[in-house]
Amino acid sequence: MSLSSSVANLSADTPTYDGSTNMCLELALEGERLCKAGDCRAGVAFFQAAIQQGTDDLRTLSAIYSQLGNAYFYLGDYGKAMQYHKHDLTLARTMGDKLGEAKSSGNLGNTLKVMGRFDEAVICCKRHLELSRELEDKLSEGRALYNLGNVYHAKGKHIGRVGQKDPGEFSEDVKSCLNQAVEYYEDNLKLMRELEDVAAQGRACGNLGNTFYLLGDFAKAIYYHKERLAIARQFGDKAAERRAHSNLGNSHIFMGQFEEAAHHYKRTLALAQELGDNAVEAQACYSLGNTYTLLRDYETAIEYHLRHLLIAQKLYDRVGEARACWSLGNANASLGNHEKALHFASKHFEISKELDDPVGEATAKLNIADLKKILNLGEETAEAGSSSCTTSSSSNSSLKDAQNNNSSQRLKQRVRRDSMEQLSLIKLTPDIKDKSASRLQKAAVPVKHEDEDSFFDLLSKFQSKRMDDQRCTLAVDNKENTNKVANTNSVANSHQARNDGPDDLIDMIAGMQSKRMDEQRVELPNLPGLQASSLQRLAESRNNSVPDDRFLDQLVRCQAGRLEDQRSQLPASSEDNEENDNPVPRPQKSGATVPDEDFFSLIMRVQGGRMDDQRAAVPQVNHRIPNGNVPHASAGNESNSNAPNRKKK
Repeated sequence: MSLSSSVANLSADTPTYDGSTNMCLELALEGERLCKAGDCRAGVAFFQAAIQQGTDDLRTLSAIYSQLGNAYFYLGDYGKAMQYHKHDLTLARTMGDKLGEAKSSGNLGNTLKVMGRFDEAVICCKRHLELSRELEDKLSEGRALYNLGNVYHAKGKHIGRVGQKDPGEFSEDVKSCLNQAVEYYEDNLKLMRELEDVAAQGRACGNLGNTFYLLGDFAKAIYYHKERLAIARQFGDKAAERRAHSNLGNSHIFMGQFEEAAHHYKRTLALAQELGDNAVEAQACYSLGNTYTLLRDYETAIEYHLRHLLIAQKLYDRVGEARACWSLGNANASLGNHEKALHFASKHFEISKELDDPVGEATAKLNIADLKKILNLGEETAEAGSSSCTTSSSSNSSLKDAQNNNSSQRLKQRVRRDSMEQLSLIKLTPDIKDKSASRLQKAAVPVKHEDEDSFFDLLSKFQSKRMDDQRCTLAVDNKENTNKVANTNSVANSHQARNDGPDDLIDMIAGMQSKRMDEQRVELPNLPGLQASSLQRLAESRNNSVPDDRFLDQLVRCQAGRLEDQRSQLPASSEDNEENDNPVPRPQKSGATVPDEDFFSLIMRVQGGRMDDQRAAVPQVNHRIPNGNVPHASAGNESNSNAPNRKKK
């Protein structure tokens, strides 16, 4: 029976042990209702109250952990989201619920992706995919493929720093991540078409379009974004339709198809106004202004850049204001409106100086100097003309300095760090070098004339302090010392097991392995909200009655894998060859991996004695055998072909 991530699905079939369990369930149901209504912060408060109330039902507690992790994820507290998804994963593994483990692994992978821990996220999402295929759950498999595509897509964007390079100009590492994202998205799209899940197909097409756009394959990007647009219109999803139009406009820009790009940007603007999204509306205006600048329709470009400027001022977006002023200055300069261009260039300079943007400030200075020269503005022009060389050179140098400021600082840090790494560990100051040299000269004199014993005495004097510093002390508490001494004595006396008997060897092995098994156990009482009453009932039932078959089956499932992982295989004997029906696979001989033959010969001798003790003596047969041979006992045979048939007289 699989775990459900919804508390409401558990309320009908959850057994009622006591009042605390019912109270915990009621609090969790209210928290889930609030989260579905959009008030995740209030929902978290109810879930935390449910955990404080506590419950001994693992399925209810697992659902609470899952919902809490999702709520913290939407609130942006990814650390707590990861913590509760880990608790959910622990409970799923404890109960042997593979579907619950798959869901919790997927949730944990998504959280790790947002935190930027992409390698760990890949491991969790691949575990989700593996369990889904093992359970033949196509819907869960589709989610796992989609999540893996998202992780590789985000990893590629993170490595490539998408904002600093044009699409298609990334390194091979980035392209490798993006190609892996394409593979998982295509597998997800294929599976969703088999399941006829049209909404999921739309999401896959949108992500495929974005990934091909980053790879520089704009034709495929346009193909998949058109698929996404058609599906969004089919479902009436205005937000998805707006995103598809915006992505299509970006792709057509890189294809040089500016008219098509303008058409899609206009649809983006209309949908943004319909949805009341001012930020996206400003972005659409900025894109349209740049597109009409490329089409050399500067008047229309100025119209859209002014709309962008007004919205940026309304939203207090100073960076957007600076971009709008810069674009307006360039467009007015292209039309010959140099006075307006100078006004917007001056505004661009003021905002860049306010934002401490050296690149924007240097660019604005260059534009201002050029415009003043064109307008022939008297003294200011003279100053600009007298320093035309210095202005251009200083502006260029300031622009270069602004661009290379961070790189120069990084270079200094890198040189300093490299020089520190190149320092020798035994490098000394000049004074210490002189003292050490004189000391070594004095110490080297007797070595030349004395025997080897004197040399080793001298060496031990120099090295004794370092060796003492590196020793590990054995002075821990008495209890641990006693256990360590006991374990040491048991290992040292392992050779006496030949004479003491097989039981001593088994006791020795059990003592050495018990601590390792205890360290690997999961302590359920440490999970928040879990009451110990369920564990107490299990202990009482174990002492007072025989456990039922369900408990034994669950125990076998939980422990079987761990026991198999801890088994050590004996090396195949020389008698194993092709004549055996099931030959034992031989381990590869690779130095340290070859077990100690003396140890295995000891075990064989000890086990051989036990097998001899357990043999049943063959009864003596008084009658004579026709062929003169004594019949061998054959376990499981009802008759012996060599024994004569007796008849009753």
